[in-house]
Amino acid sequence: MTAIAGLWRFDGQPDVAADCTRMLAAQKIYGPHHGAQWDNGALAIGRQLFRMLPEDSADRGPVECRDGQMVMVADVRLDNREELIAALGLSAEKFRRACDSEILLASLNRWSEAALDRVVGDFAFALWDERRQQLMLARDFMGQKPLHYHWNKNFFAFSSMAKGLHTLPEIPYAPDEQTVAEFVALMPQSGPGSFFQDISRVEQGQIVTVSRKGVSKRSYWNPRRPERGVNGPRDWVEGVRHHLDQATRARLRGANGAVASHLSSGFDSSAVTATAARLLAAEGGRVTAFTSVPSVDPEADPNDRRIFDEGPLAAATAALYPNVEHVLLRTGHISPFDDFDRTFYLYERPKLNPCNWVWLRQITQEAHDRKLGIVLHGMMGDMTFSYFGMQLLPELLRQGRWVRLAQEYVGLRRETGVRLRGFAGQTFGPYLPIGLWNRLKTHFHGYHEDVFHHTAINPQRFAEMNLAARAKARDHDLSYRPRKDSFADRKWVLSRTDPGNNNKGTLGGWGVDLRDPTADRRLVEYCLSIPTDQYLVNGVARAVGKAALRDRLPDAVLDAPKRGYQASDWHVGLTGARTNAAVELDQIAGCDAAARTLDIPRLQGLLEELPTRDWHDPLVIRAYRLALLRGMSAGHFLRKASGSNG
Repeated sequence: MTAIAGLWRFDGQPDVAADCTRMLAAQKIYGPHHGAQWDNGALAIGRQLFRMLPEDSADRGPVECRDGQMVMVADVRLDNREELIAALGLSAEKFRRACDSEILLASLNRWSEAALDRVVGDFAFALWDERRQQLMLARDFMGQKPLHYHWNKNFFAFSSMAKGLHTLPEIPYAPDEQTVAEFVALMPQSGPGSFFQDISRVEQGQIVTVSRKGVSKRSYWNPRRPERGVNGPRDWVEGVRHHLDQATRARLRGANGAVASHLSSGFDSSAVTATAARLLAAEGGRVTAFTSVPSVDPEADPNDRRIFDEGPLAAATAALYPNVEHVLLRTGHISPFDDFDRTFYLYERPKLNPCNWVWLRQITQEAHDRKLGIVLHGMMGDMTFSYFGMQLLPELLRQGRWVRLAQEYVGLRRETGVRLRGFAGQTFGPYLPIGLWNRLKTHFHGYHEDVFHHTAINPQRFAEMNLAARAKARDHDLSYRPRKDSFADRKWVLSRTDPGNNNKGTLGGWGVDLRDPTADRRLVEYCLSIPTDQYLVNGVARAVGKAALRDRLPDAVLDAPKRGYQASDWHVGLTGARTNAAVELDQIAGCDAAARTLDIPRLQGLLEELPTRDWHDPLVIRAYRLALLRGMSAGHFLRKASGSNG
């Protein structure tokens, strides 16, 4: 794994190599093992290496083509090395120990941009073409590796993390208030904007081409819509198993027989943990699986359709595999405001869910302490093999398939016990006007989703920035109506968040590489190709996932009628940190950028009126778990990036 940086000066100013050295030094926490760079006088590129893969020992720095016309720096883990080596006609023996960037460069030299349709893995790279006098930057389709850049008439600069760019005096150190406001309003991170002023990011699945004339961008990832009637159910199930095994095996590279994993009561992390255990068992390897459980007995309503303690179901999965060590973590008592300063430095962005960050950080720390350099998780499982398939209902309505729609209604009622009214909303909601949808939600539930209820955005700022129109342009419905197209919905979700900074920050802070088999390109594209009517069958949601995982997960997990509720004791840490939270909020209120972006009086009122019970009430969750905690996370980022101590 690598931190990369580069600088191309158009104005003839000297010392590009020295500037690049400073950019790399600022990112050394993300690549402490070996630094190297290349320059031609006007342009310098380099990288700081973090050795995680067996072949990293062969990585000497920027890689060049034999004719010297192409030079590249890359932050990359290739998951189809052997396939690429064979397609390129390279000597398998010679390239067996070659670093991944060398194979990636050979692919780009042979197929140019078309190579990105062949490459599987997590990557961010910059390629200098001497003949064309052109730089090409790109990231993998999910954005697992970060890459930022700045362009003006005098120079172009790039680095993995913004701190590399901030070593250049021409680039201001200040927050991008537009991006932070959109974050507070829970809008998808779309477009090139980063959380820092005048710094852009290469978006997921995108190529950025740079010349002296300017910068151009294009997306290269365009998965195909599913075709009905191509395969039968048994084919889909076997295909999911094959692709999940393949994706997990690829992410065990460099593990040396021992990995850590997240393990909840749900399908996704359970499937990843079980698959890793099966694959490692053949070589005597082990999985250490971490489960977050409540620190206190939750005040749960017996009618609540959530699992407040995921420990027992997680233990049922772990018990199937002798090579899984199951570790329970109790972190609810820890303040969600702890480590705000450190996370700002490491991640260079606000944390979306501070209450979940408490247990995620603890898992990372435990993995570090046990010298486990790889942590597996299943963040994208809901969009791949364990997709619920509820968008089938509006699709059936649109297609006029009334008999199948009636069958699914009957089956859903039988399987879930939920009244048909809920499924009617799922079916007709996407086609209702927003105003009518909101009135119906208020009538049946007593409230409707409102951006000012579950976020801390300043209403005046929301209007000034015209965030409602921006949300609409990004296909983000602020009324949260159900979506009507499963393929478009999943593709949108896959691209709405950018995990790059989170992955790089975790590597820099703990030396732990986060890897998600459920975000493997081959698995994602395969699952997107499965027709929606295979995911919801006779009222059984996630039908493909349930069938595919029967060979590795207990029935208790697959047939659980409820879903896990992560950090169900989130309020314990918040209540215990009330005094410190008040101090932090005072500092936030003293920052002009935060005062413009956040509804400070509301946050102060929420903290002053902290409840003592009913923490699982939906309105309390919206006000405190969502609006207060996320608002303070954003406020802390704004004051630190503004250089304000409040």
